[in-house]
Amino acid sequence: MRAKGMTYETGFVRAGRSSIPHLDPERVRRELTIIRDDLHCTAVQIVGGDPQRLELAAHTAAELGLEIWFSPYPMDLPADEINALFLDCAERAERLRAAGAEVVFVAGVELSLMNLGFIDGDRIEQRLDRLLGDPQGRGERIAEVRARLDAFLRTAVPAIRARFHGKVTYAAIPFEGVDWDLFDVVTVELIRNAAVADRFRAGVRELAAQPKPLAITGFGTATWQGAGDVAPRSMEIIEYDDATGEPVRINGVYQRDEAGQAAYLSELLEIFDSEGVDSAFVHLFALDSLPHRPDGDPRDDLDLASPGIVKVFADRSGDTYPGLPWEPKAAFAAVADRYRA
Repeated sequence: MRAKGMTYETGFVRAGRSSIPHLDPERVRRELTIIRDDLHCTAVQIVGGDPQRLELAAHTAAELGLEIWFSPYPMDLPADEINALFLDCAERAERLRAAGAEVVFVAGVELSLMNLGFIDGDRIEQRLDRLLGDPQGRGERIAEVRARLDAFLRTAVPAIRARFHGKVTYAAIPFEGVDWDLFDVVTVELIRNAAVADRFRAGVRELAAQPKPLAITGFGTATWQGAGDVAPRSMEIIEYDDATGEPVRINGVYQRDEAGQAAYLSELLEIFDSEGVDSAFVHLFALDSLPHRPDGDPRDDLDLASPGIVKVFADRSGDTYPGLPWEPKAAFAAVADRYRA
C-alpha cells in the first residue's frame, strides 16, 4: 500500500457536545508522533466535528511529515449545517496544503446514516431501523437515499473544490452508490463480517481494479469475543442514556478478546496490501468516550465495545507511555507489525 494509515479522533460533536471535552495539544502531538514512529504509519485520517480541532491536529501531523486526510465528521446535522462545516474545513485544509502539506479532503463519512435529511429518523438507531427493518420496499428506500445523497454531493463538492485545490474524496458505505466521477479517490468504509468473509478478498480486488486509487476506511472491530463476525455492528452492545445519548454500560457480559481484534486487523491489512489498495486507515486509534474499567462490574468496561487499538483510562495514565491515559491493546502491535513489514 502507498499510504499506511490510522484514523485519529479529535472529538465527535452531537447536539453541541463533544466526545472529547478537552483536546490537549501536547497529547495530540505525542500521539501523532507515536502513530508515525511506533505504528509506522505514513498517513492519518483526522476526524471530528470541530474545525479548529481538526486544523490543530492536521497542522501537527503536517509538522511530523504525515499525509493528512482532513475529515470533518458531522453527526445529526441538516444539509445546510453540513455544508457550512465543510466549507470552513475546506479553507483550513487549503491553508495547510498551500503551505506544503500532503492533504486529501474527505467530504463526509457515511453522511446518509450519520445525518438528517437522507433517511427518516432523528437518531442513527432510528435511521438504521427505517432503512433495514422491513425487507419489503428496502430497494426503493435505498434508491431514495442514493438520490438524496447524490443531489447533496453534486452541490457540496464543487463548493469545496472552489476553496480546496487538492484531492477530494468521500468515505462511502457501499449501499450509498456514490458517483465516483465527482472525486479523485474512491474511498469505501469496507468492513468484513462473517456473512461476507468468503468473498471479501474478491470484493476488494474488484474495487481496486477501478481506474482511480482505492482507499479503505472505517474497518475495525470491537474487543469482545465474536465481534469480528458482526464487525459493522460490533459497537451495538452499548446501552445509552436516553436523555443525553451518552454511553452508560455494556448490555450484557462479554469475554474480552484482544487477540481476536488483533487478528482481524492483521488479516484485513494483509488483504488490502496484497490486492492493490492504495490507502488504508485503521478505525481507529482511541475512543476516549469508551473507557476501560477492568475492575468491578464487567458491564462498566465500555472499552469492550471500542474498536480503538488502545484502551483508554478515565482516571489514570498508562505504563507503556507515561503521561498518556491509555495502554496499547494487542491490536496496536499487530498494526505496527503489519505496517513495519
